[in-house]
Amino acid sequence: MRADVQVTSLEALKRLHEAMNKHDLDAFLACIDADYRSEQPAHPNRGFDGRAQVGKNWSAIFDGIPDFHAELLASAIEGDTVWSEWQWTGTRANEAPLHMRGVTLFEIKNGRIVSGRLYMEEVEDSGADIGDTVRRLAEGNH
Repeated sequence: MRADVQVTSLEALKRLHEAMNKHDLDAFLACIDADYRSEQPAHPNRGFDGRAQVGKNWSAIFDGIPDFHAELLASAIEGDTVWSEWQWTGTRANEAPLHMRGVTLFEIKNGRIVSGRLYMEEVEDSGADIGDTVRRLAEGNH
């Protein structure tokens, strides 16, 4: 892979990160290709196509979570794909805290994100420990 392609991909990720933390929807959408495709493989019904839906989604986040903050924990590039680990925090309008962690895989071409696979989940601060979780998975009980 050419070094300039890696730099362009990292710059696109950096611009996206900055736009998130500035709550700058226009700058955020400038990072997204018009024909963007989104998948959430763990939640297949959440997939969609198009930058317009990205705008609706992030407008709601910025409006509903006025102190939204994104922390980019790690990133790596493989071909046209940028792998990034995130932590998203903030306070919702109903004062409930937002705390999400996960990974996004963005396909970036010509400095714009053309597709994303998101594995972002709300952090579960309480719940089953690993033993109970493995038993539930093995037994098939929900």
